[in-house]
Amino acid sequence: MPHQVAPPPSGEFQVVLSKTFSGTTTHQIEVIGEHNRSAIIQRTEHSGSGSSSEKTGDVPADDVQELLSLVSQLRGLPSHASKDIFGLDTKVDFNTFELQWSNGDEDSAAGAVNELASEQKDDFKRIVESIDALARTFAEQDSAV
Repeated sequence: MPHQVAPPPSGEFQVVLSKTFSGTTTHQIEVIGEHNRSAIIQRTEHSGSGSSSEKTGDVPADDVQELLSLVSQLRGLPSHASKDIFGLDTKVDFNTFELQWSNGDEDSAAGAVNELASEQKDDFKRIVESIDALARTFAEQDSAV
């Protein structure tokens, strides 16, 4: 079944990175904002005991534009609802008014793809690492839980 998320209002975006691909999430990064403005970033770490810690912060507009440029490259990459085709045990969801993409969506073309091009895996890995770096840099304040 396709991943159905209502698109945010025009001009707004949401990027969510979750580790693991399926199962209990251990690490999540969420960035919400509008084009050409600063955005809010939240990093959540879940421990095995059921507790979690949250850090938040603001991402400057220039970094938001760079993030959106990177994440928009996901548009052409394949996805699969039940298989981690990129091999990173990571799910990325990207939602704007114009585009909704997730590597956890059902993609009929992905079923025919046995091996992704190494360039596609490298692109996905670079985007995941960039989102992680953004969270390490800007999500530094303890969140009020």
